[in-house]
Amino acid sequence: MGFLRLKMPPKFQLLALLAFAIAMIFLENKIQRLEESRGKLERVIARHEVREIEQRHIQEGAKVALVEEDDLVVIYNRVPKTASTSFTNIAYDLCNKNHYHVLHINTTKNNPVMSLQDQVSFVSLVHVHYYHAGRIQIFGVKKKPIYINVIRDPIERLVSYYYFLRFGDDYRPGLRRRKQGDKKTFDDCVAAGGSDCAPEKLWLQIPFFCGHYFECWNIGSKWALEQAKYNLVNEYMLVGVTEELEDFVMMLEAALPRFFKGATELFRTGKKSHLRKTSEKKPPTKESIARLQQSDIWKMENEFYEFALEQFQYVRAHAVREKDGELYLLAQNFFYEKIYPKTT
Repeated sequence: MGFLRLKMPPKFQLLALLAFAIAMIFLENKIQRLEESRGKLERVIARHEVREIEQRHIQEGAKVALVEEDDLVVIYNRVPKTASTSFTNIAYDLCNKNHYHVLHINTTKNNPVMSLQDQVSFVSLVHVHYYHAGRIQIFGVKKKPIYINVIRDPIERLVSYYYFLRFGDDYRPGLRRRKQGDKKTFDDCVAAGGSDCAPEKLWLQIPFFCGHYFECWNIGSKWALEQAKYNLVNEYMLVGVTEELEDFVMMLEAALPRFFKGATELFRTGKKSHLRKTSEKKPPTKESIARLQQSDIWKMENEFYEFALEQFQYVRAHAVREKDGELYLLAQNFFYEKIYPKTT
């Protein structure tokens, strides 16, 4: 038995293949549009469900949420001469408006290391896990606090502190300072090899972030440097730099409005946000700076500062944009696509 086989001319075969390809592309586009429409519908449904869930939480758990929010503790273990007074005055001015308390702890002779008994006493009073201006170890309390801080270029911080001890500032101009009457400039001190401008005086920001471990205050300890870096990344929500303080304030307001709502406007327009300036401060010469920069201690403190600066700029790049000389927060760039189980 033979089979009858029709053979199409090559031209018609090509046309048929082309028509088939066009039909497949058309179908794929249709399928893609349907998938996109389904995705949009799912997102709309998810947003609606989120609103329902949020509304239900508001109605059913407002008191619980308030208790949990009020249990939140923010710890700012301020480093001297890093614009800390300017920043804390923002917190003071906002506490009544935003309904929170500010507890300013003053240690004897500004000692950054607390005794074990003082650590326990502090924890029992404030109800926090550990304190980081030196670390208080975990003592079994309920909620881990949020840590924030600001650091500064190490030489600029030391210069500011040097003149502060001699001439004070415009915050309390009548207060007699410890080195008042000493008229030597910072350059004079460096040239004479004085103790108040020695490289060892740079060793401050690393131990502040390192903690209460004995090695943290071992000047020049590489272990302390690495521990400080680890703590900065893993324990602190945000660490800003003095040179970019407004950005730091803006990001805190966005992340922690419970405490910092209104902080950016207050920083820009308030009288207290820039109120503390060291008097009689003279910039050091290039020679003095170069001499300090020969020290291994400066190299380590500067490495930590650069590390903190890069981390801050990385976080800021994902939170803030600058336009026409003004800073703006980026809009929320995530959404709830699906929520399971479905609400009834």
